Amino acid sequence: MTENIISADILERENASREAELKRDYESLGERLDRRGIAIDAIRDKVAAFSVAVPSWGVGTGGTRFARFPGAGEPRDIFDKIEDCAVIQQLTRATPNVSLHIPWDKADPKRLKQAASRFGMGFDAMNSNTFSDAVEQKHSYKFGSLTNADSGARNQAVEHNLECIEIGREIGSKALTIWIGDGSNFPGQVNFARAFERYLDSAKAIYAGLPDDWRLFTEHKMYEPAFYSTVVQDWGTNYIIAQELGEKAYCLVDLGHHAPNVNIEMIVSRLIQFKKLGGFHFNDSKYGDDDLDAGSIDPYRLFLVFNELVDAELNKAESFDPAHMLDQSHNVTDPIESLMLSAIEVQRAYAAALLVDRKKLYDFQETNDALMATQTLKAAYRTDVEPILASARQISGGAIDPVAAYRTSGYRQKVAAERPAVAGGSGGIV
Repeated sequence: MTENIISADILERENASREAELKRDYESLGERLDRRGIAIDAIRDKVAAFSVAVPSWGVGTGGTRFARFPGAGEPRDIFDKIEDCAVIQQLTRATPNVSLHIPWDKADPKRLKQAASRFGMGFDAMNSNTFSDAVEQKHSYKFGSLTNADSGARNQAVEHNLECIEIGREIGSKALTIWIGDGSNFPGQVNFARAFERYLDSAKAIYAGLPDDWRLFTEHKMYEPAFYSTVVQDWGTNYIIAQELGEKAYCLVDLGHHAPNVNIEMIVSRLIQFKKLGGFHFNDSKYGDDDLDAGSIDPYRLFLVFNELVDAELNKAESFDPAHMLDQSHNVTDPIESLMLSAIEVQRAYAAALLVDRKKLYDFQETNDALMATQTLKAAYRTDVEPILASARQISGGAIDPVAAYRTSGYRQKVAAERPAVAGGSGGIV
């Protein structure tokens, strides 16, 4: 039997106080959508079936290069993290899987499975870490991992990724995500071609260890921590990697890993068209890889990304099965609240994209009616789909208002009393 952390009584009381108002809002929206030929229940059911994975590291307080200010009741280990993730899933019913980061989350696989199954949860893609050095690590990644000039460091990084695959096999994961910070900070520091060749050789060794039913996601990032050049710097390089590795290799798109104002939705379209879109790390940004809450800065861009995804879904695009995960750093908010709202924002973008009148849009595109084409998108985006999202949560056993239910439960105060306070003053994202 699945265990719930937030009391069922609290959830029932919270929902009961909002149920009548939700019913009125849902019926009103249903009438308006019906005039547009849209069945609201069908949209709600699609939203209820949609999910996004939560990152284990996301439930801890983040930080910057300058400082980190610990939050109350921070998780002490992966088992505390799983409990926090279970709260997010219980209240939103949108996050059934947790994505682990090794070695941060390394533990006995049997215990990991037991901890997750206790709350009816599973595991998403495994994430390797060769961008920082672990305790007692023989070779340093200061000057790179999969592309390091030192073959010892490269082999160590390959072995680490193979270990992540083995852990993932034991806990039921089906994918490995590779992101490296390799690059250079000075002109002439590395040879671009040789560094990329070493990356491909290392990645091929990892790919060879991939189970038949797994996928490999490689992730591009324009800059940071290397500021002059980055080995896997954009989607074009990432696409080359996926093509070189084979049919189980796909490109992962992190919304914060691009230059400001880059047309990310067009990149998504290209990767779908050429059958290499692996999935997403959802977040938002103002200046760079800010890892802000999804939809907090540019919700319209998130909608436009989902417009491409829904278009591919409805047209049954070949090899289209994107993985969805949040990847955020919460520096000034309660991470659980931020992750709940981010999961809801991703669902909101999906719901709004489902409302786009595709026939009208295609007709306006084919007749070069630019104004009406963009207004067709805006009509869907401007629709308040909150009643759909709340109803989807309710019928799935979640909270009509997850943040209100969470705060009423006193969960943060409870874990703050149980988990020792963490000293502040450190720099870096942890």
